[in-house]
Amino acid sequence: MVRGEPGHVAAARESDVIESALAEDGGRAPRPADLRRIGIDPDFWYPVAASASVPRNKVVAASFAGRRMAVFRTATGTVAALEDRCAHRQVPLSMGVVDGETLRCCYHAWAYRGNGHISQIPYLTRETARPPRGVRAYPTREAGGLVFVFPGDPARAAATPMPDFPRVRAGTHRVMRYSRTVRCHYSFMHENLLDMNHQFLHRGVLGKIRPDLLGYESGPGFVEARYRFTPGGGRKDRGAGLLSAEGFGGSSSPDVLTIRTGYPYQTLELVPDGETEPAFSLWVAYVPVDAAQRTCHVHGMLMIRKPRFAAALTLAWPFIRRFTERVFAEDRMAVEAEQRAWDEQGEDRNHEIFPLILDLREMLRSSGVPLDPAAAVCADAGSCGVAMPS
Repeated sequence: MVRGEPGHVAAARESDVIESALAEDGGRAPRPADLRRIGIDPDFWYPVAASASVPRNKVVAASFAGRRMAVFRTATGTVAALEDRCAHRQVPLSMGVVDGETLRCCYHAWAYRGNGHISQIPYLTRETARPPRGVRAYPTREAGGLVFVFPGDPARAAATPMPDFPRVRAGTHRVMRYSRTVRCHYSFMHENLLDMNHQFLHRGVLGKIRPDLLGYESGPGFVEARYRFTPGGGRKDRGAGLLSAEGFGGSSSPDVLTIRTGYPYQTLELVPDGETEPAFSLWVAYVPVDAAQRTCHVHGMLMIRKPRFAAALTLAWPFIRRFTERVFAEDRMAVEAEQRAWDEQGEDRNHEIFPLILDLREMLRSSGVPLDPAAAVCADAGSCGVAMPS
Protein backbone atom coordinates (compact mmCIF):
# COMPACT_ATOMS: atom_id res chain seq x y z
CA MET A 1 0.00 0.00 0.00
CA VAL A 2 1.38 3.41 -1.02
CA ARG A 3 0.28 6.68 0.50
CA GLY A 4 1.52 9.56 -1.64
CA GLU A 5 -0.48 12.62 -0.60
CA PRO A 6 1.25 15.44 1.24
CA GLY A 7 1.65 14.29 4.81
CA HIS A 8 -0.60 16.73 6.62
CA VAL A 9 -3.34 16.35 3.98
CA ALA A 10 -3.31 12.55 4.01
CA ALA A 11 -3.21 12.38 7.79
CA ALA A 12 -6.08 14.84 8.12
CA ARG A 13 -8.27 13.05 5.60
CA GLU A 14 -7.67 9.60 7.04
CA SER A 15 -8.15 10.70 10.63
CA ASP A 16 -11.48 12.19 9.52
CA VAL A 17 -12.41 8.79 8.15
CA ILE A 18 -11.51 7.14 11.45
CA GLU A 19 -13.51 9.66 13.49
CA SER A 20 -16.47 9.28 11.13
CA ALA A 21 -16.41 5.50 11.43
CA LEU A 22 -16.26 5.69 15.23
CA ALA A 23 -19.18 8.12 15.26
CA GLU A 24 -21.27 5.78 13.10
CA ASP A 25 -20.94 2.81 15.42
CA GLY A 26 -20.79 4.79 18.64
CA GLY A 27 -17.16 3.85 19.18
CA ARG A 28 -18.07 0.16 19.48
CA ALA A 29 -15.81 -1.10 16.68
CA PRO A 30 -14.13 -4.40 17.55
CA ARG A 31 -10.84 -3.77 19.27
CA PRO A 32 -7.84 -5.50 17.74
CA ALA A 33 -5.61 -7.77 19.82
CA ASP A 34 -3.55 -5.85 22.38
CA LEU A 35 -0.20 -5.34 20.65
CA ARG A 36 1.60 -5.20 24.00
CA ARG A 37 0.61 -8.83 24.52
CA ILE A 38 2.21 -9.89 21.23
CA GLY A 39 5.69 -11.36 21.47
CA ILE A 40 8.45 -10.81 18.95
CA ASP A 41 8.97 -13.64 16.44
CA PRO A 42 12.05 -15.64 17.55
CA ASP A 43 12.72 -16.90 14.01
CA PHE A 44 15.05 -14.02 13.16
CA TRP A 45 18.66 -13.13 13.95
CA TYR A 46 18.91 -10.89 17.02
CA PRO A 47 21.97 -9.10 18.43
CA VAL A 48 22.69 -9.98 22.05
CA ALA A 49 26.17 -8.54 22.59
CA ALA A 50 28.83 -6.38 21.00
CA SER A 51 31.64 -8.43 19.50
CA ALA A 52 34.16 -6.32 21.40
CA SER A 53 32.53 -7.31 24.71
CA VAL A 54 33.29 -10.98 24.02
CA PRO A 55 37.06 -11.25 23.52
CA ARG A 56 38.84 -14.59 23.33
CA ASN A 57 38.54 -16.74 26.43
CA LYS A 58 35.65 -14.73 27.88
CA VAL A 59 32.00 -15.53 28.61
CA VAL A 60 29.18 -13.00 29.09
CA ALA A 61 25.53 -13.35 30.08
CA ALA A 62 22.80 -12.38 27.62
CA SER A 63 19.05 -12.81 27.34
CA PHE A 64 16.29 -13.05 24.75
CA ALA A 65 12.67 -12.90 25.95
CA GLY A 66 13.44 -14.63 29.24
CA ARG A 67 15.82 -17.19 27.72
CA ARG A 68 19.14 -16.75 29.48
CA MET A 69 22.25 -17.39 27.40
CA ALA A 70 25.96 -17.74 27.97
CA VAL A 71 27.87 -16.19 25.06
CA PHE A 72 31.56 -17.06 24.85
CA ARG A 73 34.52 -16.89 22.49
CA THR A 74 36.91 -19.81 22.36
CA ALA A 75 40.69 -19.67 22.24
CA THR A 76 40.58 -19.86 18.42
CA GLY A 77 38.08 -17.02 18.16
CA THR A 78 34.84 -18.92 17.56
CA VAL A 79 31.75 -17.43 19.19
CA ALA A 80 29.05 -19.68 20.64
CA ALA A 81 25.87 -19.20 22.67
CA LEU A 82 24.52 -21.81 25.06
CA GLU A 83 21.53 -22.06 27.32
CA ASP A 84 22.76 -20.41 30.52
CA ARG A 85 22.54 -23.35 32.87
CA CYS A 86 24.71 -26.34 33.62
CA ALA A 87 22.88 -29.61 33.00
CA HIS A 88 24.26 -30.82 36.33
CA ARG A 89 23.13 -28.40 39.07
CA GLN A 90 21.61 -25.60 36.93
CA VAL A 91 24.33 -23.11 37.88
CA PRO A 92 24.64 -20.39 35.17
CA LEU A 93 27.30 -21.23 32.62
CA SER A 94 27.93 -17.50 32.26
CA MET A 95 29.70 -17.82 35.63
CA GLY A 96 32.05 -20.37 34.08
CA VAL A 97 35.49 -20.33 32.48
CA VAL A 98 36.49 -20.70 28.85
CA ASP A 99 38.98 -23.56 28.50
CA GLY A 100 40.34 -23.83 24.97
CA GLU A 101 37.34 -24.67 22.77
CA THR A 102 35.01 -25.45 25.66
CA LEU A 103 33.14 -23.64 28.42
CA ARG A 104 33.53 -25.10 31.90
CA CYS A 105 30.95 -24.69 34.63
CA CYS A 106 32.42 -22.87 37.62
CA TYR A 107 30.97 -25.45 40.05
CA HIS A 108 32.06 -28.99 39.08
CA ALA A 109 34.00 -28.12 35.91
CA TRP A 110 31.70 -29.88 33.46
CA ALA A 111 32.93 -28.84 30.01
CA TYR A 112 30.64 -27.92 27.08
CA ARG A 113 31.44 -27.58 23.40
CA GLY A 114 29.96 -24.81 21.29
CA ASN A 115 27.20 -27.18 20.16
CA GLY A 116 26.07 -27.59 23.77
CA HIS A 117 27.29 -31.18 24.13
CA ILE A 118 29.23 -32.17 27.24
CA SER A 119 32.81 -32.94 26.30
CA GLN A 120 34.19 -33.82 29.73
CA ILE A 121 33.17 -34.50 33.32
CA PRO A 122 36.46 -34.59 35.26
CA TYR A 123 35.40 -37.18 37.84
CA LEU A 124 33.31 -39.41 35.55
CA THR A 125 33.99 -43.16 35.93
CA ARG A 126 32.48 -46.23 34.31
CA GLU A 127 30.39 -46.80 37.39
CA THR A 128 28.86 -43.32 37.18
CA ALA A 129 25.30 -43.02 35.92
CA ARG A 130 24.91 -41.96 32.29
CA PRO A 131 25.29 -38.15 32.20
CA PRO A 132 22.94 -35.83 30.30
CA ARG A 133 23.82 -35.01 26.70
CA GLY A 134 24.20 -31.28 27.33
CA VAL A 135 22.26 -28.03 26.95
CA ARG A 136 20.70 -26.13 24.09
CA ALA A 137 23.02 -24.29 21.74
CA TYR A 138 21.84 -21.32 19.67
CA PRO A 139 23.04 -20.67 16.11
CA THR A 140 25.47 -17.76 16.32
CA ARG A 141 26.97 -15.33 13.79
CA GLU A 142 28.76 -11.98 13.79
CA ALA A 143 28.13 -8.93 11.62
CA GLY A 144 28.71 -5.21 11.96
CA GLY A 145 30.55 -5.65 15.25
CA LEU A 146 27.62 -7.47 16.88
CA VAL A 147 27.03 -11.05 18.01
CA PHE A 148 23.73 -12.37 16.66
CA VAL A 149 21.87 -15.46 17.83
CA PHE A 150 18.90 -17.27 16.32
CA PRO A 151 16.60 -18.06 19.27
CA GLY A 152 13.85 -19.72 17.21
CA ASP A 153 13.72 -22.98 15.27
CA PRO A 154 17.37 -23.79 14.51
CA ALA A 155 16.32 -25.54 11.30
CA ARG A 156 15.32 -22.13 9.91
CA ALA A 157 18.53 -20.32 10.83
CA ALA A 158 20.53 -21.04 7.68
CA ALA A 159 17.77 -19.81 5.36
CA THR A 160 16.98 -16.66 7.36
CA PRO A 161 18.85 -13.56 6.07
CA MET A 162 21.22 -11.76 8.38
CA PRO A 163 21.16 -7.96 8.60
CA ASP A 164 23.57 -6.44 6.09
CA PHE A 165 25.77 -3.42 6.76
CA PRO A 166 27.40 -2.40 3.45
CA ARG A 167 28.36 1.08 4.70
CA VAL A 168 30.27 -0.43 7.60
CA ARG A 169 32.15 -2.79 5.28
CA ALA A 170 32.90 -0.08 2.72
CA GLY A 171 34.66 2.10 5.27
CA THR A 172 32.87 5.23 3.99
CA HIS A 173 31.10 5.81 7.30
CA ARG A 174 32.17 6.05 10.90
CA VAL A 175 30.02 4.06 13.32
CA MET A 176 28.65 5.22 16.66
CA ARG A 177 27.28 2.26 18.62
CA TYR A 178 24.52 2.17 21.21
CA SER A 179 23.61 -0.45 23.79
CA ARG A 180 20.87 0.60 26.18
CA THR A 181 18.13 -1.08 28.19
CA VAL A 182 14.66 0.48 27.97
CA ARG A 183 11.82 -0.65 30.20
CA CYS A 184 9.07 -1.01 27.63
CA HIS A 185 7.57 -3.40 25.11
CA TYR A 186 9.52 -3.40 21.86
CA SER A 187 6.50 -2.07 19.92
CA PHE A 188 6.66 1.27 21.75
CA MET A 189 10.16 1.75 20.32
CA HIS A 190 9.04 1.08 16.75
CA GLU A 191 6.19 3.57 17.14
CA ASN A 192 8.45 6.21 18.67
CA LEU A 193 10.91 6.27 15.76
CA LEU A 194 8.37 5.93 12.96
CA ASP A 195 6.00 8.61 14.29
CA MET A 196 7.96 11.84 13.84
CA ASN A 197 5.05 13.98 15.03
CA HIS A 198 6.54 13.94 18.54
CA GLN A 199 9.22 16.56 17.84
CA PHE A 200 7.71 18.82 20.52
CA LEU A 201 9.33 16.39 22.96
CA HIS A 202 12.74 17.39 21.57
CA ARG A 203 12.11 21.15 21.44
CA GLY A 204 15.01 21.82 23.81
CA VAL A 205 17.41 19.88 21.56
CA LEU A 206 16.13 20.46 18.02
CA GLY A 207 14.35 23.79 18.39
CA LYS A 208 11.16 24.18 16.40
CA ILE A 209 10.83 21.49 13.74
CA ARG A 210 7.89 21.00 11.39
CA PRO A 211 7.67 17.36 10.27
CA ASP A 212 5.56 16.79 7.13
CA LEU A 213 4.72 13.23 6.13
CA LEU A 214 5.45 12.99 2.40
CA GLY A 215 3.94 9.53 2.08
CA TYR A 216 4.38 5.97 3.21
CA GLU A 217 4.17 2.37 2.07
CA SER A 218 3.20 -0.73 4.00
CA GLY A 219 3.00 -4.42 3.27
CA PRO A 220 3.77 -7.83 4.78
CA GLY A 221 6.58 -7.34 7.25
CA PHE A 222 7.35 -3.68 6.56
CA VAL A 223 6.22 -0.07 6.89
CA GLU A 224 8.27 2.77 5.38
CA ALA A 225 7.62 6.50 5.75
CA ARG A 226 9.21 9.65 4.32
CA TYR A 227 9.16 12.97 6.15
CA ARG A 228 10.34 16.46 5.35
CA PHE A 229 11.88 18.19 8.39
CA THR A 230 11.73 21.97 8.12
CA PRO A 231 13.48 24.08 10.80
CA GLY A 232 11.27 26.72 12.36
CA GLY A 233 13.69 28.57 14.60
CA GLY A 234 14.59 28.13 18.23
CA ARG A 235 17.75 26.90 19.88
CA LYS A 236 19.21 23.70 18.42
CA ASP A 237 21.91 21.52 19.89
CA ARG A 238 25.16 22.00 17.96
CA GLY A 239 25.53 18.26 17.52
CA ALA A 240 22.29 18.11 15.52
CA GLY A 241 23.71 20.27 12.74
CA LEU A 242 27.01 18.43 12.74
CA LEU A 243 25.24 15.09 12.42
CA SER A 244 23.22 16.25 9.41
CA ALA A 245 26.33 17.71 7.73
CA GLU A 246 25.32 21.34 8.29
CA GLY A 247 28.59 22.22 10.00
CA PHE A 248 28.99 24.42 13.06
CA GLY A 249 27.03 27.24 11.44
CA GLY A 250 23.80 25.24 11.05
CA SER A 251 21.26 25.51 8.24
CA SER A 252 17.63 26.49 7.73
CA SER A 253 17.15 24.12 4.78
CA PRO A 254 14.81 21.13 5.09
CA ASP A 255 15.97 17.54 5.30
CA VAL A 256 14.23 14.35 4.14
CA LEU A 257 14.07 11.39 6.53
CA THR A 258 13.18 7.88 5.45
CA ILE A 259 12.25 5.54 8.29
CA ARG A 260 11.53 1.87 7.79
CA THR A 261 10.43 -0.94 10.05
CA GLY A 262 11.51 -4.05 8.17
CA TYR A 263 10.48 -6.62 10.74
CA PRO A 264 12.03 -7.01 13.26
CA TYR A 265 14.60 -4.25 12.64
CA GLN A 266 14.30 -0.52 12.07
CA THR A 267 16.32 1.91 9.94
CA LEU A 268 16.49 5.67 9.39
CA GLU A 269 18.27 7.76 6.75
CA LEU A 270 18.60 11.54 6.54
CA VAL A 271 19.31 13.23 3.21
CA PRO A 272 20.13 16.95 3.42
CA ASP A 273 18.45 19.39 1.06
CA GLY A 274 20.02 19.34 -2.40
CA GLU A 275 21.90 16.07 -1.89
CA THR A 276 21.26 12.50 -2.99
CA GLU A 277 23.28 10.56 -0.44
CA PRO A 278 22.33 10.36 3.26
CA ALA A 279 24.43 12.27 5.76
CA PHE A 280 23.82 9.46 8.22
CA SER A 281 21.84 6.28 8.62
CA LEU A 282 20.68 4.35 11.67
CA TRP A 283 20.15 0.62 12.13
CA VAL A 284 18.53 -0.56 15.35
CA ALA A 285 17.11 -3.71 16.92
CA TYR A 286 14.94 -3.92 20.02
CA VAL A 287 15.60 -7.24 21.72
CA PRO A 288 13.16 -8.31 24.47
CA VAL A 289 14.90 -9.17 27.71
CA ASP A 290 12.22 -10.66 29.97
CA ALA A 291 9.61 -13.33 29.25
CA ALA A 292 6.76 -10.81 29.39
CA GLN A 293 8.71 -8.60 26.95
CA ARG A 294 8.12 -5.44 28.97
CA THR A 295 11.81 -4.58 28.83
CA CYS A 296 13.99 -4.51 25.73
CA HIS A 297 17.64 -3.97 25.00
CA VAL A 298 18.42 -1.52 22.21
CA HIS A 299 21.36 -2.36 19.96
CA GLY A 300 21.96 0.46 17.51
CA MET A 301 24.51 1.61 14.96
CA LEU A 302 24.60 5.22 13.79
CA MET A 303 26.60 5.31 10.54
CA ILE A 304 27.87 8.82 9.77
CA ARG A 305 29.29 9.65 6.35
CA LYS A 306 32.95 10.59 6.52
CA PRO A 307 33.71 14.11 5.22
CA ARG A 308 36.56 14.93 2.88
CA PHE A 309 38.66 15.94 5.88
CA ALA A 310 38.39 13.11 8.41
CA ALA A 311 39.64 15.32 11.24
CA ALA A 312 36.44 17.38 11.02
CA LEU A 313 34.34 14.39 12.05
CA THR A 314 36.74 13.61 14.87
CA LEU A 315 36.26 17.14 16.23
CA ALA A 316 32.50 16.89 15.85
CA TRP A 317 32.21 13.43 17.44
CA PRO A 318 31.74 14.53 21.11
CA PHE A 319 29.03 17.01 20.07
CA ILE A 320 27.21 14.39 18.02
CA ARG A 321 27.43 11.87 20.85
CA ARG A 322 26.03 14.37 23.35
CA PHE A 323 23.16 15.28 21.01
CA THR A 324 22.16 11.67 20.33
CA GLU A 325 22.31 10.79 24.02
CA ARG A 326 20.00 13.72 24.83
CA VAL A 327 17.48 12.68 22.19
CA PHE A 328 17.57 9.04 23.31
CA ALA A 329 17.07 10.02 26.95
CA GLU A 330 13.95 12.02 26.06
CA ASP A 331 12.55 9.20 23.94
CA ARG A 332 13.25 6.67 26.69
CA MET A 333 11.42 8.85 29.20
CA ALA A 334 8.34 8.90 26.95
CA VAL A 335 8.16 5.21 26.02
CA GLU A 336 8.79 4.08 29.59
CA ALA A 337 5.93 6.33 30.69
CA GLU A 338 3.73 4.63 28.08
CA GLN A 339 4.70 1.23 29.45
CA ARG A 340 3.96 2.29 33.02
CA ALA A 341 0.50 3.43 31.94
CA TRP A 342 -0.10 0.05 30.30
CA ASP A 343 1.07 -1.74 33.45
CA GLU A 344 -1.26 0.32 35.64
CA GLN A 345 -4.27 -0.05 33.36
CA GLY A 346 -3.69 -3.68 32.41
CA GLU A 347 -4.47 -3.02 28.74
CA ASP A 348 -3.74 -0.71 25.84
CA ARG A 349 -6.03 2.31 26.17
CA ASN A 350 -4.21 4.38 23.55
CA HIS A 351 -6.44 6.26 21.12
CA GLU A 352 -4.20 6.33 18.08
CA ILE A 353 -5.41 8.37 15.08
CA PHE A 354 -2.29 8.50 12.85
CA PRO A 355 -2.88 6.09 9.91
CA LEU A 356 0.85 5.36 9.60
CA ILE A 357 1.04 4.09 13.18
CA LEU A 358 -2.23 2.17 12.84
CA ASP A 359 -0.70 0.34 9.86
CA LEU A 360 2.52 -0.23 11.80
CA ARG A 361 0.62 -1.75 14.71
CA GLU A 362 -1.26 -4.10 12.44
CA MET A 363 1.98 -5.21 10.79
CA LEU A 364 3.62 -5.84 14.18
CA ARG A 365 0.59 -7.85 15.32
CA SER A 366 0.57 -10.04 12.23
CA SER A 367 4.36 -10.55 12.33
CA GLY A 368 4.61 -11.41 16.03
CA VAL A 369 3.62 -14.41 18.12
CA PRO A 370 1.29 -14.69 21.13
CA LEU A 371 2.97 -14.30 24.50
CA ASP A 372 2.84 -17.19 26.91
CA PRO A 373 0.07 -16.30 29.43
CA ALA A 374 2.38 -17.51 32.20
CA ALA A 375 4.80 -14.73 31.29
CA ALA A 376 2.20 -12.07 32.08
CA VAL A 377 1.46 -13.66 35.45
CA CYS A 378 5.17 -13.79 36.16
CA ALA A 379 5.60 -10.12 35.24
CA ASP A 380 2.66 -9.05 37.39
CA ALA A 381 4.27 -10.89 40.30
CA GLY A 382 7.41 -8.84 39.70
CA SER A 383 9.76 -11.67 38.81
CA CYS A 384 10.29 -13.36 35.47
CA GLY A 385 13.53 -15.13 36.18
CA VAL A 386 15.74 -12.58 34.45
CA ALA A 387 17.61 -9.82 36.24
CA MET A 388 16.89 -6.47 34.62
CA PRO A 389 19.96 -4.52 33.53
CA SER A 390 20.01 -0.76 33.97
